[in-house]
Amino acid sequence: MDTATTALTASPATEVAQFFRTLADQTRLAIVQLLALSDLRAGEIVERMRLPQNAVSYHLKQLRAVGLLRDRRSSADARDVYYSIDVERLQTLYRHAGAVLHTLPIAGPADADGVADAGHPLRILFLCTHNSARSQFAEALVRQHGGPHVAAYSGGDLPTAIHPLTLELLREWGIDPAGQASKPLDQFVGQPFDYVITVCDRVREHCPTFPGGTTQLHWSLPDPTEVAEPERPAAFRAVRHEINVRVQQFLRLHGAGGRRDGLTAESAEVAE
Repeated sequence: MDTATTALTASPATEVAQFFRTLADQTRLAIVQLLALSDLRAGEIVERMRLPQNAVSYHLKQLRAVGLLRDRRSSADARDVYYSIDVERLQTLYRHAGAVLHTLPIAGPADADGVADAGHPLRILFLCTHNSARSQFAEALVRQHGGPHVAAYSGGDLPTAIHPLTLELLREWGIDPAGQASKPLDQFVGQPFDYVITVCDRVREHCPTFPGGTTQLHWSLPDPTEVAEPERPAAFRAVRHEINVRVQQFLRLHGAGGRRDGLTAESAEVAE
């Protein structure tokens, strides 16, 4: 059994000890913070951390050993690998740490309620290729979880139409997609956004520059429309689930709300 498998099957106390040892290193903690919002390639981590390639590789290996690191080959260039943090695994280890240390109960996944700047809703634009699935899920889930604290939009560089499975799975969670439609990316050029989040590797390569203090992030997500039947519905559900987890984490980090009707990552998974 390899180290990563051992980490995922160890007792809570052992997991917590491994968790603390891993994040006690300042560099690894900084990498976790760096990947908390945006997926990055190894070279980008090297550049931002200002560390040698071999040092970054070592720290990524340590994060993978406790199950915190995920990697996925880019759909734009298969030679590239995007690294991301397994948010659910991180939350599980954090809750286990609280239980082992007998601290106060850890709040649930959608516990934040408030915004740093109540007078300015967070403006977020999600971009993918066809604006038919991933970016539509993200737009709808941000609106549902963030309420009036956020203004969410989505677009694509080759917009088509919202995929029927996207519509079906949004309605399954009680989200009315009637106000959403596939839109061209060019429609948003020149508009101010707090965040532009690409959810497609291909679009990230030629995402336009937006004015003001826009921060561009990347979530490397597979395109469920490229999965053939009969596996396609499962692929859509998997992407919806991951986006739901990422959206809640993103909003929690920004103090921009949490869904009021109880659709958390855990309850949504049960609903599936």
